[in-house]
Amino acid sequence: MNYLSENSSYIISQFSIHLYISIVGVVLTFLIGFPVGIFLSDNKKAATIVIGLINIIQTIPSIGMMTILLILMGLGKNTVIATVVLYSLLPIVANTYTGLNNVDPVYVDSARGVGMSRFQVLYMVKIPLAMPVILAGVRNALVISVGITTIGSFVGAGGLGDIILRGINITNGEPIIFVGAFLCALIAVLMEWLFDWLIK
Repeated sequence: MNYLSENSSYIISQFSIHLYISIVGVVLTFLIGFPVGIFLSDNKKAATIVIGLINIIQTIPSIGMMTILLILMGLGKNTVIATVVLYSLLPIVANTYTGLNNVDPVYVDSARGVGMSRFQVLYMVKIPLAMPVILAGVRNALVISVGITTIGSFVGAGGLGDIILRGINITNGEPIIFVGAFLCALIAVLMEWLFDWLIK
């Protein structure tokens, strides 16, 4: 409690940075991954290759990926956002691809039967029916982004990882580590709550 009261402005600042990086990273990932998932749903051969490559990215330790991006992009928030995008791609691309491919063909055939164009079938039939699966992917991406952003302190991006790192670097820093970890968990819960509210 002493740490919270004496460093409230610093904690609020790092909390805001963490939230900003996480949200921006997932929004960018959705803007990239959603169209890619749509494209792959009509190109099964390409889907095997692209999803395979995205899976390979997941096997690279996040700190290693961030180091590679650090060399290319330098210190700061952009490096962490790029890392979030790379690690959040899989749930959004895979869920979009899976959701669209699992739409019952009866609905698609019925839409085509009443004269809908290919775009209308996609926009008015397939995407609405696949939306629960797509949104589940976005939810997973949000959780991933909060975790990835925590290690952003290693590249000078700030965030709650800064608080945790300070606790690690001092003697008897367990309360500080707890504050950082608790706030990370709080962001994950708040983002999930906000996401559920937006869906409703």
